[in-house]
Amino acid sequence: MSFLTIGHRGVMGVEPENTLRSFVRAEREGLDVIELDLRLSKDGALVVMHDAEVDRTTDGSGPIVEHTLAELRELDAGRGEPIPVFEEVLDAVGAPLQAEIKDVAAARALAEVMRSRDLTGRIEVISFHDEALAAIRALLPGVRTALVASRYGAEVVDRARAVGAHRLSLNIRRLTLELVERAHTARLTVLGWTVNTHDHLRLARGLGLDGVVTDQPEIRRAVRFTA
Repeated sequence: MSFLTIGHRGVMGVEPENTLRSFVRAEREGLDVIELDLRLSKDGALVVMHDAEVDRTTDGSGPIVEHTLAELRELDAGRGEPIPVFEEVLDAVGAPLQAEIKDVAAARALAEVMRSRDLTGRIEVISFHDEALAAIRALLPGVRTALVASRYGAEVVDRARAVGAHRLSLNIRRLTLELVERAHTARLTVLGWTVNTHDHLRLARGLGLDGVVTDQPEIRRAVRFTA
């Protein structure tokens, strides 16, 4: 498998995160995979946003679950971009996607979209929540999944295997060569996040990672110099 570069919320280092503008830019820059976050609106729409509240990334305020899709559409998510729904991203870019379930309740809605559009080959479902990965696998037995973790130890490998994940996506600042080797022995691939500097990219290569998650399109171009 080649070394993967995954665009974090598109390319959030240079474009407003989790917007169509950011996803289109990520595809144009040649990122191998585009990562995005999914939550449910008050009326059950599968909206693309990282935080539980809209305050940080839009000109609105309050929890997403207290806003209807129509209300969310009125907000500016950066440079005049609206908050997209998942289906719009599917139509806007053709790249493979990592869809992160931020809210466990979104698992069923995501499974329905993936089933109706036959997307199990294009989309990898990721989450910090073990129960979300277990839920999506129960709904879509053939789905590829990855467990995400920030604070973790060697037990993260067993957690991933317990929910049937095939990949780990881990905070690179805590990664060790021993853990990467343990994951590989368990037939799990390992990604490191968030890799935005050449030093972190060299670290990722030294650890034998299978890819990195980045905010910066230049990391994609730098990969060939660190092989």
